[in-house]
Amino acid sequence: MILDPRVLDRNPEALEDIEKATLRMVARAIYDFRDEAREFFVHELDMVADIGEDITREAMERMGTSIIPVRLFGKIDYKRARYVFHPEYSIRQALFVDSKSEKLGGAGTITIQTGQTSMRVRQIRQGIPTDVEGGLPQILSIQNENYLVTTVFVKYSYRDLEEGSRKSLENIAITCLPNGMLQDKYNPSHERTFWRAGRNAPSRAETFRVRISLAALKLAAGWRVQTVELDPNTPFTWDE
Repeated sequence: MILDPRVLDRNPEALEDIEKATLRMVARAIYDFRDEAREFFVHELDMVADIGEDITREAMERMGTSIIPVRLFGKIDYKRARYVFHPEYSIRQALFVDSKSEKLGGAGTITIQTGQTSMRVRQIRQGIPTDVEGGLPQILSIQNENYLVTTVFVKYSYRDLEEGSRKSLENIAITCLPNGMLQDKYNPSHERTFWRAGRNAPSRAETFRVRISLAALKLAAGWRVQTVELDPNTPFTWDE
């Protein structure tokens, strides 16, 4: 049976199961690619944002997934229409995996654009309640079929080495942002939020950006933020 994602607004437990299974797959892909990721940061001279994109794409392509041959669009590095299989059903998913690279001091947050989430951004910003609509749909309709939108972010935190422009990868965090159908659980009000102000300047008419607080999101659901250890002798441990 192929589950219509429109029924998930009445079954949040199933929605979270799908998101959790998706995060497990992405976290495993990044973990299996961690040695190459570390080498990329040491030897590649590209901009750090490009290095992160290359790592994520190669890791996901190596992992592989069930593919539905339709094209996805959006400001996301890795995009795939695919099936998610569950013992009781299958579901069509629009999977978006984006990469962020930043110095180690910024490891606790992920900066995104509203076009990278299906949630509303409810927060207090400069003392003013803010409610901004996300730019992704909760469900994407393509060729008369419905796809559940799932967004995952991979955050690469690094430090500069003394040798020229070389860098050392220090930490990788993989985060599954809730689908907008879970708004009432994760961000029901301006006060109950995991969003933090982004690094955009309204005075210069810069595009609205917002940051995900990894600690606040993890407090809401521990499994939504996973950390990949870079020690080759440390096995991957799922944090529930």
